[in-house]
Amino acid sequence: MKPFAYHQPDQIPDAARLLTSIEDSKLVAGGMTLIPTLKQRLASPVALVDLSKLGSLKGITDDGATITIGAMTPHAVVAASKLVQTKTPGLAALASMIGDPAVRSRGTIGGSVANNDPAADYPAGVLGLGATIVTSMREIAADKFFLGLFETALQPGEIITAIRFPVPLKAGYAKFKAPASRYALVGVFVAKFADGVRVAVTGAGPGVFRVPPMEAALSSNFDPSAIAAIKIDTDGLTSDIHAEADYRAHLVTVMAKRAVDAALS
Repeated sequence: MKPFAYHQPDQIPDAARLLTSIEDSKLVAGGMTLIPTLKQRLASPVALVDLSKLGSLKGITDDGATITIGAMTPHAVVAASKLVQTKTPGLAALASMIGDPAVRSRGTIGGSVANNDPAADYPAGVLGLGATIVTSMREIAADKFFLGLFETALQPGEIITAIRFPVPLKAGYAKFKAPASRYALVGVFVAKFADGVRVAVTGAGPGVFRVPPMEAALSSNFDPSAIAAIKIDTDGLTSDIHAEADYRAHLVTVMAKRAVDAALS
């Protein structure tokens, strides 16, 4: 690991200024992705900007129609939150499935969403619930935030401060995880709202995506049987040492049915 400067600002504007003024600097939240990357010498930033002192970025609030989760809130806190468990149990369940206890204690929702790993869990919850990503500059709808493999709509110096989730009528998450990493080979989040259903898939391709045929079928009949016969096209799906594209396509339907079951229960 190469030497780097280390900054720990206690105000969001200071963090943004450091990020834009120091070329090739990186934000660090929980460090669950960045630290291993540094150890493997896959990244060599000249400076790290640590967000851990930004207490305003932690916590969960409720205004009735939405739940807002601060970007620096750890996965374990989301999983254990009585508010999230009551209002959006599918999101609490998703957080409880991330990694292992150490990862859930250190990893943060903002870091996961900003990194946009193609096999991460939170992007499915964010897109599936139609959440809004609140940043230091603006608000971004989930449908416009995730652009591709490790790519988001964030601009240089832009920092996620919170994520605002609409409260669904029902929601559930199911994933088939890789045994070692616990990342999703395929994970599916299903959310039912008064105006329809959203289905978001992670792990199956280079980024999280929605499945309109399943959304239409579940909007008419919110039951696993409604999507049992829907086949997912393998075009664009990932084939790697863990699973071929056709197996991942099969898993999307299986996990979607289980997600609906979880939402109904």
